[in-house]
Amino acid sequence: MQRAATVSRKTLETDITVSVQLDGSGITDIATGIGFFDHMLTLWARHGLFDLTVRMQGDLYVDGHHSVEDAGIVLGQALLKALGDRAGIKRYGTVFVPMDEALAMVSLDISGRPYLVFEGEPPSVKIGEFDSELLEEFLRALAVHAGLTLHVRILYGKNAHHMVEAVFKALGRALDEATRKDERIVGVMSTKGML
Repeated sequence: MQRAATVSRKTLETDITVSVQLDGSGITDIATGIGFFDHMLTLWARHGLFDLTVRMQGDLYVDGHHSVEDAGIVLGQALLKALGDRAGIKRYGTVFVPMDEALAMVSLDISGRPYLVFEGEPPSVKIGEFDSELLEEFLRALAVHAGLTLHVRILYGKNAHHMVEAVFKALGRALDEATRKDERIVGVMSTKGML
C-alpha cells in the first residue's frame, strides 16, 4: 500500500496543494514563489527520500509569513494523512547534520502529541526572499498539523543560510528514520496500542 497523500488548502491569503510520497526517492516539483524556501523543501525531500510536489500562491506582496506558515500546515496535514494508522513505523528519529560551520540537531517523535522545542535560531536576516524568523513558524505549523513532538536545535553557526539548511536536511533525515517500517513492530510502537 502506498504511503502517499495530497492535501489542498485555500484561504484569502494562500492557495496551497502538497503531494507527498513517503516511500519515494527524493523527486521534487516545488513552486512556492520564494526561491530559498523552494530550495529548503527540495533539500528536505531529497534527504528524507520523500517525493514532494508543492504548488503555492500566496500574498507575497505583504511578505512570506502567511505562505511559509501555511505551507507548514498543509505539509503537516499531508504527512499525517500519508502515515495512515502508523502501524509498523519506527516512530522516532534523531539526526545531527553539519553544513560547513553550522551544526543542527533534529529529534522527533511521531506521537500524535504536537510540540515544538526550538533553540539556537539563526540571525534575523533575509535569505533571498525568506525571513529567517519564518523557520520557527514553519516548524511549529508542521509539528502541530503532523502530530509531531519536534525538537530542533542549532548548536552553532554563523551563516544563516547554512544554519537553516542544516535544519531542513536534519528534519528530512529524522523523518525518514521515524517513518521507516520495521517488520519486527506489530501494530504501533506504543504500549498503549495507539498513537
